[in-house]
Parts: sequence; structure tokens; C-alpha cells
Amino acid sequence: MSGLEQKIDQIRDTDLRAELEQARGGFLFAQIVEHILFRQRERDEQAAAEATQKNRRDGMGRDQRRRDAVREVIENEPAAPENLQHIHSVLALCGLPYRDPGPVREVVREYGRNSLSLSAGRLKNPVTGEMEAQGLPFGPKARLLLLHLCTEAVRQRSPVIAVADSLSGFMREMGFAVTGGERGTIGAFKEQLNRLAACSMQIGLWDGRESASTLTVPPFRRLDLWRPQGAGEVVWQREVQFHQDFYESLIKHALPVDIRAARALSGSARKLDLLFWVGYRLRALQRPLRLTWDNLHKQFGADNASQRSFRQAFKADLAGVLEVFPRLPISLDERGMLLNPADPSALIVPPKAIGIARKKRSAA
Repeated sequence: MSGLEQKIDQIRDTDLRAELEQARGGFLFAQIVEHILFRQRERDEQAAAEATQKNRRDGMGRDQRRRDAVREVIENEPAAPENLQHIHSVLALCGLPYRDPGPVREVVREYGRNSLSLSAGRLKNPVTGEMEAQGLPFGPKARLLLLHLCTEAVRQRSPVIAVADSLSGFMREMGFAVTGGERGTIGAFKEQLNRLAACSMQIGLWDGRESASTLTVPPFRRLDLWRPQGAGEVVWQREVQFHQDFYESLIKHALPVDIRAARALSGSARKLDLLFWVGYRLRALQRPLRLTWDNLHKQFGADNASQRSFRQAFKADLAGVLEVFPRLPISLDERGMLLNPADPSALIVPPKAIGIARKKRSAA
């Protein structure tokens, strides 16, 4: 068998074989064979890579497979405006409780110069007419609700958000089935929205020297509840309204978040907090930052009484974030965490190109 015939035998795909037969007998047939064989080999390499990836993912758990798939998408498709959501920067630094605090009516979270004090409130029941105590918001659903509502306020440049038209779609986008009933996801999200609507926040900002400001405000100004005629379930109105002070602070301090990453981490409150926190810190980090395990425990260990149990849980949660963003310059050791300044391409949400251009012009 001649060398040309051997090359022809390696071309197997139906469309490439048809292209080959159409060119047979032509003046440049040998060169066409080389070109078609090159394309066949490219396809074979891609198929082999996909098979290897499938075999690797088959050995992963469901959540890990999701994170790995999101990592691949993000690496090949940098964040575009339609992928970006927003959350208040202070909420990114000082998160909500991870689990239901039960009867506790107030929690305080601090990080460095920033503080968040969260107090539970009451809502008037449209059936009984009584003011009923609501618990503190907690867990991943409360964080996702804040992410969604803050995003809509930033996008629309309005403190009034249409909830009924957007919440179900957002739940689906985050990977939740939209189900009713006693154990359905709709009820769980509604409960967290009620808790958020009833609570009040104190956001404290300090410049580290002589200036400090405290913003005392409920995140929402109004949430109307009513019982529709002929139905027993209490629902909310089509719109919720942010308090004007909270809204203005949000516009000034909105942190961009890649929605694809939030979707991959949507089942874990601490992973979401890490996503927000790391995204905030690395965007402005100019020199290496060392955080001790004691620092990390105060920031992320509210539900872990012992530092030993916290370390194990924190390592697993950070590993989940690094599965989505493997190039983030973060490492853990016996002393704690080390963050190094990141190349913009490794950031969770890279800075805008216009900002980079301005920095280059000012440095010139």
C-alpha cells in the first residue's frame, strides 16, 4: 500500500470521505488528502479529549461535576455583562448566618474595618392581623435572594424590583426546581425573603484613622402581604422596594459577581461567601495578605465552635471555589491563608478594560 493510500485509509468520517471522493482524480489530490487528514486528526484529538474529560467527570460527585463544567466555561468565555450580578460590598465582606440561628434576634459580623449588625424584625400577618416575629435570614437562599435583588436594583437603577416576574426565572437559573407545597423551593425562598424584609441592618464603615460612618437601615422599605380570595396561602406583591439609603449605598458599593460561579456554588452558604469575599479582596490587593486561622475563624467560622472543625470545613469549601477558579493565588498552611496579588485574567471578575487603560496612561 502506498503512502497516499495509507493516509486515505485514516480518513473515516462520512463527510470527510465524501469530500475526498469528490476531489479524487484532481490535479491537487495529494495536497487535498493531506488537508483532509489533518482535519480528521484534529477531530480525533478533540474526541479523545472529550472522552478523557467524561471519564474524569464520571468519577466525581454531582456538585463537583457542576463546578468542573463551570470552570471550563469560564476559562473559555470570560465574564460578559450578561454574566454579571451584583451584591453590596459590605455584605460580601460580612455575611449572613450560615444556619438558622433559631430564637437569636441579633448577630454581628465583622471583617477588618467593616461591620454588619443584623436584627430580626416582624411582619404583619394578613390573615390574623398580628405582627409576627420573623427569624434572621440565613443560608445560601438568603444570599442568592440578596444577589438577585441587588443585581436588579443596579441594572434597573431603581430601588423598586418586580419580584413575581423575575424570581422564578432566577431560581431556575441558579439550578433550583421551582416547586410549591410544604417542602417546595418556592416556600423556602419566600421564607428567606420575609426574613430579609423584616430585618434591619447596621452597616459600619471605618477609614482606619478618624472617620467612621454607620448606616442603620432595613434593606427593604416595603413588602406587602395578602391572602388572595379563595386561597389559604399568603403571597407577596409583585414588587419589593429597597430602602432609599440602602439602595444609594448599594449603587456606590456594588461588587460584581460572575453568575455562572454563583450557580456552581449555590448549595453552600460559605462557598458563596468565599466567592464574594475573594472577589472583593483580590480586585484591589497590591501586596501579599496573610490571614491567620484565628482571623479566618472569626470571619467564616460563626457556626463552628471549635477551630479544628472549622479548619476541616473551610479547607473543603475553599477547595470547591478553587475547582471553579484554579488559578486564584490562594494557599492554606498551618499558619492560615495567604493571598497574593492576582493577574487580572485570574480574577473571579476581571476589572474593566477601560480601568486598565486608565492605569496604564497614568503610569506613563
